[in-house]
Amino acid sequence: MSTSGTANIAMRLRQARTIADLTLDEVSARLTANGHPLTKAALSKYETGKSTPRQSTLLALARILGVRSDFFVRGPTVQIEWRAFRKHASLSKHLQEQIQASIAQIVEGHVWLEESIQPGQKPRFPRPYRADTIDDAEAAAESVRKHWKLNETPIESMTQMIEDHGGVAVCSMDAPPNFDGLSGWANGSFPVLVSSARPSIDRRRYNFAHELGHLAMNCTGLSEKEEERLAHRFAAAFLVPASVAKRELGATRQNISMEELMLLKKKYGLSMQAWAHRARDLGIIGDAAYKRLWEQFDANGWREQEPVAFIGSEEPVRLKLLTLRALAEGVITPIRAEELCSGCTGDTARVDSTIPRLSVRELRKQPPEMREEALRQSVVAVEADYRNDADLTAFEAFGEHDFHVDS
Repeated sequence: MSTSGTANIAMRLRQARTIADLTLDEVSARLTANGHPLTKAALSKYETGKSTPRQSTLLALARILGVRSDFFVRGPTVQIEWRAFRKHASLSKHLQEQIQASIAQIVEGHVWLEESIQPGQKPRFPRPYRADTIDDAEAAAESVRKHWKLNETPIESMTQMIEDHGGVAVCSMDAPPNFDGLSGWANGSFPVLVSSARPSIDRRRYNFAHELGHLAMNCTGLSEKEEERLAHRFAAAFLVPASVAKRELGATRQNISMEELMLLKKKYGLSMQAWAHRARDLGIIGDAAYKRLWEQFDANGWREQEPVAFIGSEEPVRLKLLTLRALAEGVITPIRAEELCSGCTGDTARVDSTIPRLSVRELRKQPPEMREEALRQSVVAVEADYRNDADLTAFEAFGEHDFHVDS
């Protein structure tokens, strides 16, 4: 195998093992338990590209790691430059790598579908706005809203807006509690924005707006802490522009009622606490009024869970739509569709009677993926016959004598 082929297998092995959350020792133990003994040292050589596994070993690894065997030989189609990773200090490096590897696999499928179905179409994201100060963050948010012609209307769904402009939005279902968000660029042009699916909808909206801030602003030269501060300001300004906040609350206030914050949360999808923070940042209320609001949040036990919820949806749908379109147009098989978007196809992965029967010669001419699907359909088609016809199963296993011709 070529050097590039070996390197590709090495990369895919590391990615699959990271996503499966298994150590080299655990993979080795599982392989041995399944009749394919392999040492930790041998696995390490495969993952570092110092050695290339045999096909039988790749098949065994695919079963252990929960991927298709062709996953290891499929060349990488996406390179992601991660820009920001918002997490708690308690999130281990191992879990960070697992989250990134898992998201990278989703993004790779998403970008591949975009480029296969709509080649040449690029995301409509503005160039990053140079930001060094809080005022720059406000201006950057206003600039993106203007670029996308949002005017001052409330944003119905952050995920749909990101996807409508060519971004890749991902809600991480399996993310740990100490993970908030992640953002970066795929292949230098596709913006990738990730939020944990754990928090409330208004918190997810804020997470996506925050990650958008990291991609919409150029904060080169600033510290990580300072860039985070600007991204927070961008998120609030993007969801509720300064002009909107002052129109709703007035230019200056001595106090704001909780009932007002409840209504504003339901209208704009920004939490009551974030609204209070926004009012102080914009000088609508002073520190004393801000402090009184937080005392009320504490007294009512609303720091963790607010009394009203924003009614909306922050579930990405673009990947599912692309998958179903590619499947309907014959670009991918049902098996590939499930790999790209698990659960998207529903019952469509069952036997498809429209698939023509092929001769061995015709089958050999098909691409590997189409051959695999045709064989799978054949297996499903005859499964019932073997289950119901005793004549097909009432025989003993082969013995050594079956392989010799009587003299």
